[in-house]
Amino acid sequence: MKKISIYKTLAFAAVLGVSTTACEPGDFGDMNVSPNSPSTPNTAGFLTGALRNVGAMTTDIVPALYTQQFGDITYIEESRYKTINFSYNGFYTGPLIAYQNIIDLNTNPDTKATAAANGSNNNQIAIARIAKAYTYLWITDRWGDIPYSEALKGKADFSPAFDSQQAVYNDLFKELKEAQAQFDGGKTVVGDILLSGNATRWKKFANSLRLIMALRLSKADPTKGKAEFLAAMADGPLTSNADNVKYTYLSEANNEHPLYNNYITTNRKDYAVSDVFVNYLLKTNDPRISAIADRNINLKYVGVPYGVFPAASKAQDVSLAATSMRQQNSSANVLTYAQVLFSQAEAAKLGWIQGDAKALYEAAITASMQQWLGAAATSTAIADFLKQDGIAYKDATALEQIATQKWVALFYQGNEAWAEWRRTGFPKLTPASKPLNASGQIPRRMAYVATEGTLNKINYDKVVSTQGADTQDTRVWWDKK
Repeated sequence: MKKISIYKTLAFAAVLGVSTTACEPGDFGDMNVSPNSPSTPNTAGFLTGALRNVGAMTTDIVPALYTQQFGDITYIEESRYKTINFSYNGFYTGPLIAYQNIIDLNTNPDTKATAAANGSNNNQIAIARIAKAYTYLWITDRWGDIPYSEALKGKADFSPAFDSQQAVYNDLFKELKEAQAQFDGGKTVVGDILLSGNATRWKKFANSLRLIMALRLSKADPTKGKAEFLAAMADGPLTSNADNVKYTYLSEANNEHPLYNNYITTNRKDYAVSDVFVNYLLKTNDPRISAIADRNINLKYVGVPYGVFPAASKAQDVSLAATSMRQQNSSANVLTYAQVLFSQAEAAKLGWIQGDAKALYEAAITASMQQWLGAAATSTAIADFLKQDGIAYKDATALEQIATQKWVALFYQGNEAWAEWRRTGFPKLTPASKPLNASGQIPRRMAYVATEGTLNKINYDKVVSTQGADTQDTRVWWDKK
């Protein structure tokens, strides 16, 4: 965290580029002006560069291994929880700084007029605040307490304190609510590779994030959770699959889908759909399996044995992720309508909102089927699926059914699936048989990067004393038993 100010300068220069002008003989012009402080900052470049991180965030394989959506094929390590410490430094020195720069440049009287060339000041600030909040949410759900209120201050604070996850959540609710109301109908934002500067879609994204965050509080603070859920509903979340937020990769090596890179570009084939996930889909006759997994060399759906060491399979023997979802330019789901409907179904079951939990549960499955299968998701196929024992809604087991079907719908949205599994306890997952971590249990959080204990020792010691041991087994604030 001590290197934030250095990286802020480098990121600023890298994104904006350095423009030069010719000098007359004997005129040294702006020779003593820092090239890292250009007079015409390109906020569009900042935004594009920062949003490129969204794809990597949603497709990160580690939490998808924790939730047993995927399994290792050859190197059976991460599905056995080998890595304890993970770093968030790149997010502070990369996208978070970029979003803050966009906000600052569109707020500062000296730069806001120039910045407005890339969209109205308010629209740029609103998008940056929402994207920044999304990034912070992703970080806090993994590590718990994080640097927040004292972060991104550069040389003004080399050793930021850690804010409690509860405090971070409270501020993110505020940020998202204010940001979605900040769009002013002015010039469309340039450089937005996620939602093309569409203010309506950004508002729905922000409100859906609030709704999902609110449900995270179902055990930690249900009163606050209910109030925030109702507020998000009133402001308007996603309302159809057409609203789904996706990060679309490109047909070029510098920004290609990570599974394409692993399966095709490098020919490593490190990961396949796990036997836990495949077997559940087969057991429930789930037609989504064709859009999630490929058949193996014997034309059968066979999941890779989860966490089994030594390796028991070769890539040809198991079901890799479906070809349709791992093209070079495939999209990655960031937030979907099905996810919102499952959240509403649970909220109805909890009594937070008026509504029929059964109808919302069935609507969520329908939306997920249509999302994954398109026209192949016929009304007959969906109706048949919903009638099956174990799938058909039962009031007594509703929360488990909702959570388990959400786990399916969230395939390859690893961070979200992991958060939901920790919060609900469903589906009931068995840890790897030969784990590499001390407790032998599925991780509940990621430990901080090791340098926090040396470069930011005072604040690190404080957070360990309040949050708990810096291990995989310490639960984040909203993760209650």
